Amino acid sequence: MSLLKSSEYKVYSKFIENLAKKLTKFYYLKLNRPFKVTNKLKGNGYDPVTSADKAFEKFIRNEIKKKFPNHQVIGEEFGFKKSKSDYSWVIDPIDGTRSFVIGNPTWSNLISLNFKGNPVIGLANFPVLKKYYLNTSLNSSYVSENGKKRKIKVNRRSTFSNMKLSAAFHGSLSLNQQKKIPQILNRMQFPCSDALSYSHFAEGKLDIVIQCGNKIWDIHPLIPIIRASGGIVTTWKNEDPKKAGDIICSANKTLHAKIIKILKPVS
Repeated sequence: MSLLKSSEYKVYSKFIENLAKKLTKFYYLKLNRPFKVTNKLKGNGYDPVTSADKAFEKFIRNEIKKKFPNHQVIGEEFGFKKSKSDYSWVIDPIDGTRSFVIGNPTWSNLISLNFKGNPVIGLANFPVLKKYYLNTSLNSSYVSENGKKRKIKVNRRSTFSNMKLSAAFHGSLSLNQQKKIPQILNRMQFPCSDALSYSHFAEGKLDIVIQCGNKIWDIHPLIPIIRASGGIVTTWKNEDPKKAGDIICSANKTLHAKIIKILKPVS
């Protein structure tokens, strides 16, 4: 059952659609230039944040505040603005900051509208690729590419023998742990590119996406897009993905159950 009325989906999805267009314009007008990079981990690893991350998040927060001043906002760079509202926005200003730093165009702006903690509308906006993904209801998602919209659906006919799998473990699994899941390793034919992989999954270009260590701003915006396109998304333990962490997306129930079983030794 939908958490939002159809009229609410219309209002909020229109706002988010307009925001996607504004974000792309903002990037080319203000941020497509040299930027400052700092390491959040200060020498104990590498977790970059750029001046563009912060500028994007400030811009998004300001747009939300103008339209919905009482809503809560949770962002990767500036934390949690609390209120008594049942509505909250979860923001990853640049998903794929490492890609952004080296000029790889696969980075994105991720935004979700949550109602009572549940992601209901999601946006994955790719300014350099000139496209964005958005769901407009519980069961309708689309991609807009170079100004042309088309509805998207997962490939429900995929099977284990012919699936297109993308996975990344980002140091979360040791080599010894990875050896426990050879059926996954032997089928990792496609690169994993942060939110772009989940987006490609939602439009049927991939059949399985497996990632580790997601924060809520990494996955909340993608959950409603994936579900509205017919996909299944859970944690590796088959729990609610809004918990974030280790995430798996599958194109159908049979495939999902099989991958969950294979991952059990490391989940």
